[in-house]
Amino acid sequence: MKFWDASAILPLCLSEPRSPMIRRILEEDRGIVAWWGTPMECFSAFARLRREKVLDSEGEDRARGFVAHLAAAWAEIQPGTLVREGAGRVLRLHPLRAADSLQLAAALVWAKGRAEMLEFVCLDHRLRAAARLEGFRILPKI
Repeated sequence: MKFWDASAILPLCLSEPRSPMIRRILEEDRGIVAWWGTPMECFSAFARLRREKVLDSEGEDRARGFVAHLAAAWAEIQPGTLVREGAGRVLRLHPLRAADSLQLAAALVWAKGRAEMLEFVCLDHRLRAAARLEGFRILPKI
């Protein structure tokens, strides 16, 4: 299993240049671990793309449906004290936004102190850098 950030879930749901690379990672290991808030982050991105006329309403609905399909099968890290406290800690150490700190904190809760043995799938440069410093192996290798 690998922890998947919302930035890596998006190319699974949309057709974009990085989609084939991200789909290959999923094909190698279909086990996804994701933060509880990941669907909302994806839905926010889809709505923004619709407003920018990159997606039409039908495309947005398809993408939302695919996230729901993925979420039905993934392991989900729920919100709680450990995630909130972990997010506060990583915000002191890394230049992250609040949502990214929650993503990283959720991954760290999942890792249970063994991040160096686990993979973190992410396309956001700041979050990749922070996750690497926390010990995760980062995918894709770009």
